[in-house]
Amino acid sequence: MRFIKRIVLFLLINLAIIVILGIIMSVFGVQPYLTPYGLNLQSLLIFAVIIGFAGSFISLFLSKSVAKWTMKVRLINHPTNHAESKIIETISRIAHQLGMNDPEVGVYPSAEVNAFATGWSRNHSLVAVSEGLLRELDEGELEGVLAHEMAHIANGDMVTMTLLQGVLNTFVIFFARVAAFALQRLLSDKEEVGGMAYWITSIAFEIVFGILASIILFAYSRRREFAADRGGAEFVGKSKMIAGLKRLQQLTSKIDTRQKSLATMKIADKPSKIGKIFSTHPSLDERIEALQKVHIS
Repeated sequence: MRFIKRIVLFLLINLAIIVILGIIMSVFGVQPYLTPYGLNLQSLLIFAVIIGFAGSFISLFLSKSVAKWTMKVRLINHPTNHAESKIIETISRIAHQLGMNDPEVGVYPSAEVNAFATGWSRNHSLVAVSEGLLRELDEGELEGVLAHEMAHIANGDMVTMTLLQGVLNTFVIFFARVAAFALQRLLSDKEEVGGMAYWITSIAFEIVFGILASIILFAYSRRREFAADRGGAEFVGKSKMIAGLKRLQQLTSKIDTRQKSLATMKIADKPSKIGKIFSTHPSLDERIEALQKVHIS
């Protein structure tokens, strides 16, 4: 019941795009913020907004295609068994309730008990579940998981994440170039600032500031998980949502934590206190407790 690799890929693609765009503009000399007299902060801010939001929105529009490719998602065009029919029926019913197009639905090969939703709009989305999820959950629990993912789509979480990422990108690019300028002026006797050294230093600061900015994005993601749980409860009932979350608690051994770079984004991973700030999801205990307090039948 997670974004898992989708969020990691979204962040990595976003960072790669803003770096590539920055390189292209540097190669062609499109750096209007660098003047013989120093930095033009107004021009730099405009530059940062353009590059920052371009990277974020390109990542958004690529998200569904990248997810299908990297996760090896097999779309369910014609259900071949009862479980696949149940997925299609549940998602179609919720989409009809919301007055939106049916998302594409798929299954990806993994023993992990997991699912994710992605797409650049409510009417151009994808919901995919792992083979492990289909094997381990009963119909009621599966409905809860699917409802949670549909709530992410209904709430427009990918779009709002993209807007937040665009704002964060803007600040990252702006302050990375200011820091690179200040450092080069500090370490160089030359009055002129720029060239390869400035470009490399800017990228280094972008990576560092980008990691720090991701803490804000992950905090937002954790809040949206609670909202998606509430939305799922409204779609299929609180009992099914809680049953699904409790079942996931019992299946912690099915979560692959060997890839430490992804460990904080797994369903049942319990990161250290420091690791929690880089987690996209609150613990299942927290989610169940929060859902139990919601007044939904």
